[in-house]
Amino acid sequence: MPNYNGVWSLSTQYQYAADWAADNPTDFNRAIFAGGISSSTIVDVIQFVTIATTGNSTDFGNLTDSGRTTGSGCSSSTRGIFSGGKRSGNKDIIDYVTMSSAGNATDFGNISIAAAYTASASSNLRGIIALGYTNATVNIIEYITIANTGNTTDFGNLLQTMGYGAALASPTRALIAGGFDSVTANAALDVIQYITIASTGNATDFGNLISARLYLAGGISSNTRGIFSGGNASDAVINNIEYVTIASTGNATDFGNLTVARESPVGTSSTTRGLIGGGSTSAYGGTGNQNVIDFITIASTGNASDFGDLLAVTAEMSACSTNHGGIA
Repeated sequence: MPNYNGVWSLSTQYQYAADWAADNPTDFNRAIFAGGISSSTIVDVIQFVTIATTGNSTDFGNLTDSGRTTGSGCSSSTRGIFSGGKRSGNKDIIDYVTMSSAGNATDFGNISIAAAYTASASSNLRGIIALGYTNATVNIIEYITIANTGNTTDFGNLLQTMGYGAALASPTRALIAGGFDSVTANAALDVIQYITIASTGNATDFGNLISARLYLAGGISSNTRGIFSGGNASDAVINNIEYVTIASTGNATDFGNLTVARESPVGTSSTTRGLIGGGSTSAYGGTGNQNVIDFITIASTGNASDFGDLLAVTAEMSACSTNHGGIA
């Protein structure tokens, strides 16, 4: 641990930033929820909570383009990224925020095709975006360098076309799970697939979810364990939480249950605690949007507990955090 006395250069302050975070974990432990559909209105609201505590969310700012729904989020320890989604049609927009401060999102660049129901994950350097749904589901994976701004670059392809799925990451590997294939199978998927974040190339089979489902939440991971939760299986909203060990391959294992069964929630996490926010208790949308935020302890198993509430009932948001499993 460094000695904090004396006058430091700027470079020394950066050098010791990790030690400050260890001493003050809540300072670098923020989860951000963005956009979505509240009742029947698509919103541009960005809100945040401190993951290590419990409580209701606080206003952060607003997305660009008057907001959108069914996009996805990823992040480094400093910058949050929100990609794709829809509002009066699919969007190719990528926004970013600086997560330590509050304020409105700024334009980052564009994905290659306007797409909704995207799925995103990240290391501390690179964001991975599975493009989801254009006028049909697609198999395209693209990436960005989070510290820079600009358009996405081609990464490779999924095993099959997929939208409405979920993603998460360790520092080295991203997993994309579930969803719906409207092209080759016309069915919900139980497949989990993975890529190596630092390289490029096509996805590889990892294993299977407990059941085929779409509208599920990813985004929750430690360096070793990934969590998928909620969704719609066989036209029914479910409360399942399940987990995998990211460094291995294999099928998902039961973890516990959400406090409320719902589809289209979002997940995000620190390396120890996962949050599942919003969603809908009505199959395929409708009037059942929720404001509930649940939390779990990633290293254990068991049912979720109540964390607090979103600013309003909201489904189909994007989410990210300052300290998740993809950050070494």
